[in-house]
Amino acid sequence: MAEPRRDTHQDHTAPKAWGRAVREAEARAWDALVATARRTVADGLVVGTSGNVSTRVGDTVLVTPSGVPYDRLTPDDVTGVDLEGRQILGSLLPTSELPMHLAVYRTTDALAVVHTHAVHATAVSTLVAELPAVHYMAGALGGAVRVAPYATYGTDALAAHMLRALEGRSACLLQNHGTLTHGAGLDQAYDRTAQLEWMCRLWLTAASVPGLTPSLLTPDQLAEAGERLRGYGQRG
Repeated sequence: MAEPRRDTHQDHTAPKAWGRAVREAEARAWDALVATARRTVADGLVVGTSGNVSTRVGDTVLVTPSGVPYDRLTPDDVTGVDLEGRQILGSLLPTSELPMHLAVYRTTDALAVVHTHAVHATAVSTLVAELPAVHYMAGALGGAVRVAPYATYGTDALAAHMLRALEGRSACLLQNHGTLTHGAGLDQAYDRTAQLEWMCRLWLTAASVPGLTPSLLTPDQLAEAGERLRGYGQRG
């Protein structure tokens, strides 16, 4: 009996089509990443290139390069590493904060990370070990936002401190440094960063009134708010 005829055309084109789809997905993700990075500057969350942004596409992490102004980035500047930090896309050096980004992707199901040096959030990081629960939107971040102890930027020690502060949370403050948030996409990670900065500004404003102390929410109140916020917005 003759052997079944193999469809050699399908064998050769399927990998090519898959590879093309991956490249197209990475290109779209890079465009979105650059747009988000530029938004952090436009909204005053970073100055110059002081923050960084990343997004995960499969096992590839696209990340802003080190020391390059975001308005100069083009599609040809795509910078990507694998989950071990080995560069697999582009020639520009990845951000020096790569250890923090990779630590998040290795330990959570996050698909985007935003790190900023937002003024009010950084100020709060120098004052307290945890952002006081001054608003129920802290529930959207998993609860009271912790401050990771200081460590030199770009080090594994900083990444380790950050992971402990992030336990059960999607945001943390970095002492004398800034913020880090993660999410299911760039929009969510960015929105969490903006919300965190707003809450820090709110607490600093309320706490600055002489003779008065801001009222704070209890852990139970934050947990209840978090449950309600999970169902917030449009369905579908």
